[in-house]
Amino acid sequence: MACLYPSPIVAATVDNDVKDLKTAIRDGDRITFLDLTSEEGMRVYRRSLSFILVVAARDLFPAAEVTVEHSLGKGVYCELHLDRELTAEDVDRLQERMRRLVAEDRPFVRQSMLRADAIALFKASGQIGKVKLLSQLQRELVSVYYCGDEYDYFYGTMVPSTGYLKVFELKYHSPGFILRYPEKDAPEVLPPYVQQPKLFKVFQEAEQWGKILRCPYVANLNEYVEQGQAAEIIRIAEALHEKKMAQIADYISEHTSEVRVILVAGPSSSGKTTFAQRLNVQLRVNGVRPVPISLDDYFVDRDHTPRDEKGDYDFEAIEAIDLELFNEHLVRLLRGELVKLPTYNFMSGQREYRGRRIQIEPDQPLIIEGIHGLNERLTRAVPRENKIKIYISALTQLSIDNHNRIPTTDTRLIRRIVRDSQFRAHDALKTLEVWPSVRRGEERNIFPFQEEADIMFNSALIYELGVLRNCAEGLLQQVGPESPMYSEAKRLLNFLRYFTHLPDDDIPANSILREFVGKSCFYSP
Repeated sequence: MACLYPSPIVAATVDNDVKDLKTAIRDGDRITFLDLTSEEGMRVYRRSLSFILVVAARDLFPAAEVTVEHSLGKGVYCELHLDRELTAEDVDRLQERMRRLVAEDRPFVRQSMLRADAIALFKASGQIGKVKLLSQLQRELVSVYYCGDEYDYFYGTMVPSTGYLKVFELKYHSPGFILRYPEKDAPEVLPPYVQQPKLFKVFQEAEQWGKILRCPYVANLNEYVEQGQAAEIIRIAEALHEKKMAQIADYISEHTSEVRVILVAGPSSSGKTTFAQRLNVQLRVNGVRPVPISLDDYFVDRDHTPRDEKGDYDFEAIEAIDLELFNEHLVRLLRGELVKLPTYNFMSGQREYRGRRIQIEPDQPLIIEGIHGLNERLTRAVPRENKIKIYISALTQLSIDNHNRIPTTDTRLIRRIVRDSQFRAHDALKTLEVWPSVRRGEERNIFPFQEEADIMFNSALIYELGVLRNCAEGLLQQVGPESPMYSEAKRLLNFLRYFTHLPDDDIPANSILREFVGKSCFYSP
């Protein structure tokens, strides 16, 4: 059986529901094994690595706390909170201890227990964060994982034993370290390390925002909601966004003689459109009158659109844009010429000209929003010193608890499920089905260029998942157990249930979140 799979089997789906390999099965159960080339299999692997990291840290540094924080450098950034500065030697010791745990092939044992018993267990060991989280769960039974004498609460399934976790490394990255792991396309090796200093700086800023709000974990957010203080959290979170946008606008306004093109790029559901609109407003406050151009109008005719590996049209490839025409128009506009702009007809798949003409003045920058904004090929005819590139993504500053982070990808997926339902007449099943293709496009066209950005903007709002739950929960419940997407829908449902429902009454009309839940002042109803 194992020879049919290109990498170790780490879990399985039973009737499209993810289970660990120790789960008892019954006659008639439909079973699909998950190896490391599957997204869910790799998710199980990463989660299990986090557990042995925690176990190793407790062995070596019993008084210290490990926090698993955010993605970085083809891995996840973590910190070990000692009473002194962490050193590279500490990280080497931690890695060696993890490798010894792997060599011992210790089993991971899942114990289902009453929630009250789990709370007592974590209270006895002083893990107050876990106590708060479990106290808020609306379920009677919870699963606690054991590795030897050590135990922890994790959101999801584990591999059977530590011996499965052979491919990893710890890389010192002051003030913490990166837990690096393989990718599903090549699960037998670690990917090349990629330094991301700009992205790291934005994540550190997000952590600082969490401290300002005194809300590092989901349990803290839920407490604010339950105590009637959610409106204050919303106001502060939105004010942080507004302040950051104003700073970006001030910088551009001070450099209007050099900055002629403003490029706004980011992955799906990062809030690019609302960001561009709000930046426009802030620039106008400063007396700058930007002019937007839509990249969508520069798509090549349908019969010239490149195709992906499945033979489908790849509208996210940069070759799907008429780069020659786009750059010609940019150069002419920046010279002050009158330019006749195209309009792309998505029904016919043809470019049309409907009499739209624009001309800009020397102090008017162009705003261009689209996924390829960071790629120099898109605007190759414009000198680099005349462009400012802005990268926007929802870099979540909130975690479930100290060992269970919230992936940025999950936040964006939930945003997209809600938006697709509200504005595109797509159900959750359709969104889940296309999401892997969207993610492949991001990996090819966006993430490799992140560090090319001059400015990074974090569009995440610390309160948003409580609001998104109101909309997304019912949509995800419509995905039935007969669907291959059921396990993903169930995973997201279980994730959203950590959050207390939060009404959207106090969210301002210009909020980035309004792009997804509706009632935005920038869009017609």
